[in-house]
Amino acid sequence: MYPSAPLSRRAKTAIIATTAIAALALVPAGGAIAAPSSQGCDNRANITYDKLLGCVTVDGVLEHERALQAIADANGDTRAAGTTGYTESVEYVVDTLEAAGWNVELDEFPFTFVPPPLLEQTAPVQAEYGTGVFTGTGYGEITGNVIPVDINLTPPRDPVTSGCEASDFSGLNFTGPTDIALIQRGTCEFGVKAINAQNAGAEAVIIFNQGNTPLREGLITGTLFGVNQTPLSIPVVGASFADGSALSQAGSRAHIVVDQPESRPQVNVIAELPGRNDTNVVMAGAHLDSVQAGPGINDNGSGSSALLEIAQQISKLKPENTLRFAWWGAEESGLLGSHAYVDEQVETGGIEDIALYLNFDMVASPNYIFMVYDGDESGWAAPAGVPIPEGSIQIEDLFESYYTWAGVPYDDAQFSGRSDYQGFIQEGIPSGGLFTGAEVVKTAQQAAIWGGTAGAQYDPCYHLACDDIDNLSLHALDVNTDAIATAVLTYAYSTESVNGVKGKKVPGNFSLPAPAGPEGTVNLPGGGGLAPDHGHGHDDAD
Repeated sequence: MYPSAPLSRRAKTAIIATTAIAALALVPAGGAIAAPSSQGCDNRANITYDKLLGCVTVDGVLEHERALQAIADANGDTRAAGTTGYTESVEYVVDTLEAAGWNVELDEFPFTFVPPPLLEQTAPVQAEYGTGVFTGTGYGEITGNVIPVDINLTPPRDPVTSGCEASDFSGLNFTGPTDIALIQRGTCEFGVKAINAQNAGAEAVIIFNQGNTPLREGLITGTLFGVNQTPLSIPVVGASFADGSALSQAGSRAHIVVDQPESRPQVNVIAELPGRNDTNVVMAGAHLDSVQAGPGINDNGSGSSALLEIAQQISKLKPENTLRFAWWGAEESGLLGSHAYVDEQVETGGIEDIALYLNFDMVASPNYIFMVYDGDESGWAAPAGVPIPEGSIQIEDLFESYYTWAGVPYDDAQFSGRSDYQGFIQEGIPSGGLFTGAEVVKTAQQAAIWGGTAGAQYDPCYHLACDDIDNLSLHALDVNTDAIATAVLTYAYSTESVNGVKGKKVPGNFSLPAPAGPEGTVNLPGGGGLAPDHGHGHDDAD
């Protein structure tokens, strides 16, 4: 059992629970616990660590992952909020939870669905390109000539002033009914470029990335507001540098579709297992939606499926503290579902009953490193304005202790607030979670520790169509599902180490050692220097 009273990191590194050796003698090294038959798991209450960890399996998690993949396959390869793929994902989660005996509610919140835009080149070649809309765009469907505006494709491509001045459009023929301005990122705000194009007579605008650095190669979108305060009346979409270059060919024509948004209220799935103490609620959550570009099987089918497997295996527990699990909607649209839920709890007073929140967003990245939200800021300082509520350090320590017991090296993930725990920490709720990485590139040092491929992203399919059933590390999924189960069971019995509310000791002799400490491979000059963030937006300036 993890110590109930918070200890300093120095004290914890010097203390190992007296029963740890006995516990490890009962359990094979590395966290492997012999699993009973599936029938045995179905018929018993998993009231101890060894019982629960014996029944929670990666095969069980994969059953849910495959179901989510099948839902995406049947719904245009996406499970994004506002789509039938998300609706069917909700139905699957609800059916699974109700069959396991949980009390389930659907928590509705307002949502504006933005249909995915379309950008196709129709001449001199035919191709469809990844794209996105700019905030403040107009709407419509245009097929017409692509007219480059003062673009610079010759290295170093800096500076670029494409479209920044009305004079950039002089001598260009925008008198036709379907002319499309092709503008390159650089120097001035996106809105300035787009307004100049509209004023020059363009019926649509493509803004492509600058191409002067590796960070300015990919698809770019952002906002048209700033100096400009007026929404445009013509469609404005983004493109990568490579696609913009292709569209700049002589004789290029393109087809652009930007449909108007529409109101489509969405739901969170909230499931509860009542405890003896219903005013000390332990919450755990994972977002259920994907991005529009793909099925989202790692992001975030992994967290959703792990939580669902644990819900099934813990359903016969009579917890000391009420357990409340959440599958959030519209996280990829800006954390909308979780924020709506927290706002509701603040309004009704229910926020006072929430003891802590655990968040699981991307826990099986194929080129993973194991990371814990850095509540004590040992590896990362939290961004300005991001609070770290008291008790969050103790949640971090519990996950670190589990990894130490399992013999798994780990590191720090920045406590950035850029996932569904944001709303909770803003209300002072102690929070923590696990993360295996997104778009950040793995260093050689990290590859030496965790394996995988140095120089490749933790998740090479992050926010892409290839985030499918083959985009998972089964090892990371297995380890992290057990880590999540350990934390859930610990806090189901007692949250004393986090908020001082006494409960009961988890039955059995299982015990966790003091944390071994993070590997220290993140936030370093010259390597691993970018925060392992799960981002939710794009650049909003030049």
